[in-house]
Amino acid sequence: MIVPIRCWTCGRPLGHLWEPFRRRVLSGENPEKVLNDLGVTRYCCRRTLLSHIELIDRVLEYSGIESE
Repeated sequence: MIVPIRCWTCGRPLGHLWEPFRRRVLSGENPEKVLNDLGVTRYCCRRTLLSHIELIDRVLEYSGIESE
């Protein structure tokens, strides 16, 4: 939902890599090359970045609904 700050498995900080990764992949670069260029070598960290889906915008649509 929110960009992972650290890898779920090994704990390596990843939050600072999300924007460069996302920007380059959306511009058409190969995700494998981008991860290599960013120095993400562990498969657990690569999985964390590759599998992240941003859902925060969808969740915020419901923030105005008041609970009873």
